[in-house]
Amino acid sequence: MKKSYLIIALLISCYLTAQEKKVDELTITGLKRTKEAFIRKLVEVKPASIYDSLVVADDIERLNRLPGIANATATFKEKENGTNVLTYTIEENFTIIPGLRISTANNGDFAFRVSVFEFNGFGNNQLIGGFYERDVFNSFGFFWEHPFLFSNKLGLGFNYQNLSSQEPVFFEEGTKDYRFDSKSVEGQLLFSFDFHNEAELGLSYINETYDFIGEDPVPGAPFSLEANKLLYRAVYRHVDIDVDYQYIDGFTSEFTAQYVHFLNGDQNAAIFLDDFLSLRNDFLYYKKLNERGNWASRLRLAVSLGNDDSPFAPFALDNQLNIRGVGNTIDRGTAAIVFNTEYRHTLYEKKWFVLQGNAFIDAGTWRNPGSDFSELFDGSTARLYPGLGVRFIHKRIFNAVFRLDYGFGVTKNGTNGIVFGIGQYF
Repeated sequence: MKKSYLIIALLISCYLTAQEKKVDELTITGLKRTKEAFIRKLVEVKPASIYDSLVVADDIERLNRLPGIANATATFKEKENGTNVLTYTIEENFTIIPGLRISTANNGDFAFRVSVFEFNGFGNNQLIGGFYERDVFNSFGFFWEHPFLFSNKLGLGFNYQNLSSQEPVFFEEGTKDYRFDSKSVEGQLLFSFDFHNEAELGLSYINETYDFIGEDPVPGAPFSLEANKLLYRAVYRHVDIDVDYQYIDGFTSEFTAQYVHFLNGDQNAAIFLDDFLSLRNDFLYYKKLNERGNWASRLRLAVSLGNDDSPFAPFALDNQLNIRGVGNTIDRGTAAIVFNTEYRHTLYEKKWFVLQGNAFIDAGTWRNPGSDFSELFDGSTARLYPGLGVRFIHKRIFNAVFRLDYGFGVTKNGTNGIVFGIGQYF
């Protein structure tokens, strides 16, 4: 009897196996600059594997996220000779992207940043580029990343940044302006655990200086200080989104932990620049609405531990970072809650061009150095900025979203301001 059951089970297994279709050939078409070997290394489907529509869907989603690819589709057909062919058809992006970012506010602030980045270097989606920024002082930086250097799960990156800016520093006696200079070199390992989860580990050596540039210095506060630091950085990112040109649907969470270790410096630096840990998490949610709408929201939670009383707080309130229209680095805090939400609507679309309008609300609250966490919720540091914007989008060029927003301050001492940039705000 048992033998009969075994024979029946084997027959059923053979029947089911016979019904499964194999991918006899994997064909990739449409490539111009991207290397075919890179795509084959990245995708999960391999020739001679069993056809699985879910795995194919994952491959297409992953390809659509790559900077070098505008759109990818899949077809599975059986030839007359019985051979099953899976074809990935790829439409590439133009990926050598110049960038320009400009912001102004009613108080006369003006800043700009120009950059050039190649997002598909050497045909395997390496990032190579740099920037120049003028925000009262001059800054520049260079970047190189190869997320798939060693395999489809492990890569490497390096960057050098020389940053200078006018920074508000907060003392009990009032806010004073300092010139902040930072020179840093960072190396990072890039991990892709699976299709939806990735991480980064980075180590930076940093030289920082602060020089007083205002009037009426605070008694006892330093005119200048210098310090050398090590910064340890860890990032974990969960990504579950579908990208269809200008439309995004899904959820992303990005957690960043940074530990700053003071190595050495002058006497003032030892007093004012302590070791500290900063934690930040960005939650992003996207929902496509009907045929032309896209709702996007971001919640940012941030806190620093170990430097609660330091006047040199790590989290900035800035046009380009969190609240549009507020100004250029007008405030800093040791904890923050920021919420951005906007509705994007395609007003016009023809071939490669898209005109998109948006209405947004940016809101946030900060904890000042030395204050309690209750300050985040008592309304004393709250900012609320609704606004309107427009997007000019090129569908065949990576990140070619020219963004112009105008934010209206409706809370106490609120300003109005224009913010211009490349790429969606979030």
